[in-house]
Amino acid sequence: MLNKNVIQDLLNEALVTGADFAELFFEDTNQEAIRVTSKDVSNVSFNNVHGVGVRLIKNNDVVYGYSNDVSEEKVRALVMSLSASFSGDKKEATPLREALPFDNKVKRPMESVPASEKTEKLLALSDVILSHDPRIVQSITQLLSWKQSILVANSNGVYQNDERHYARVILMGVASENGQMQQVFEGPGRAMGFEIFDDVNPFELAKDVAERAIHMLSAQPIVAQEMPVVLANGWGGVIFHEACGHPLEATAVAKGLSPFTGKLGQAIGSSVVTAYDDGDVDGAWGRTSFDDEGMKTQKNLLIENGILKSYLVDYRNGLTMHHKPTGSGRRQNYKYPPTSRMNTTYIAPGKDKVEDIIKDTKYGLYAKQLGGGQVSPATGEFNFSVSEGYMIEDGKLTTPVKGAMLIGKGHEVLFKIDKVADNLDFGQGMCGSISGAIPTDVGQPTIRVSKMTVGGAGGQA
Repeated sequence: MLNKNVIQDLLNEALVTGADFAELFFEDTNQEAIRVTSKDVSNVSFNNVHGVGVRLIKNNDVVYGYSNDVSEEKVRALVMSLSASFSGDKKEATPLREALPFDNKVKRPMESVPASEKTEKLLALSDVILSHDPRIVQSITQLLSWKQSILVANSNGVYQNDERHYARVILMGVASENGQMQQVFEGPGRAMGFEIFDDVNPFELAKDVAERAIHMLSAQPIVAQEMPVVLANGWGGVIFHEACGHPLEATAVAKGLSPFTGKLGQAIGSSVVTAYDDGDVDGAWGRTSFDDEGMKTQKNLLIENGILKSYLVDYRNGLTMHHKPTGSGRRQNYKYPPTSRMNTTYIAPGKDKVEDIIKDTKYGLYAKQLGGGQVSPATGEFNFSVSEGYMIEDGKLTTPVKGAMLIGKGHEVLFKIDKVADNLDFGQGMCGSISGAIPTDVGQPTIRVSKMTVGGAGGQA
């Protein structure tokens, strides 16, 4: 890593030809993956990501370059090459400030844990899944972890480092009977080390994965129709994340490619909907002490009682929007320039009880677990498969169903949410956008959408 004086000099050099802003982003990331398939260790891999990204901005023009060689000579050559894109008066970079301390509460860093201890855990979890029922034909358990060390410095005086620890446990069970197959997946993740095994209770989750896979063998095709849909807590929040969260990012808003552009202070949803994005939830999968532009992360109120209160804003798009950054500048690694991204995005808990929401629904679909889907941030249109669902009939959960597809527009669904439970929970995933794939939490309590189009393989109602 280059020393602070050299970095200051490089930032000044970047502004010689008239750029308004210069930024250096250094990264050193170590990654590990261990995979067990049924009773065997099927993969062990290690990887290192190491390099520097350089970004220059003049008005609305941006140039970006990167290198895996972080020597002074190489970085200087990269800076000079990028600065040649501009012409204008020389500017001076603000003196770099002192770095603020970052929060690191990791108890057992992954690098301190023997590989044998990790594989023993995964083999034991696999055994829980496989031994549950003879109809379980395969299990997959996996431990993914990495430590990312970053340093970001820019011509506005920012000089900030951060250290991020990530751990994720993957659990999958595959059940088979009479030519039918069902698989159930869980993937809890945390900003932690090996202590994740104490935090998420993966052995209970492994048992649950097996039970649900067996249960879903009796699932029946659902008939396509419009109906009320009750979305379970936790991973059910992926619809809000994809269909509403992405359109609230300045990445889309600044370009006018969002249904929420220009709607600050207006109602964009039902009065029972309040939503946040929080970059500083202790131990959360999507947490960082500082964003990838060196700004302290924070809790951002997005929607309050249906009223749009804020967007998620990074530095560059903030210039276009005349909006202060919100600590939301994120990127996968040094190869990507940052842009506005979510951290832990969720609908806040309400006052309803889950059992009362089910009881109050005469007929509908209970979507317990969602699978893959597609979203258009510009329009908010989405479709998501339901990997585990049940019919609601006369206020009770009845037949398990398969092949259900939830179809709609995020900004329309927000107005149709009429019940919000008090059981907030979170799910973890990797979110993809123009700045790469990053860890994010999605979350919500159990909610009811009064009417939604449900596609199905069982024909038309």
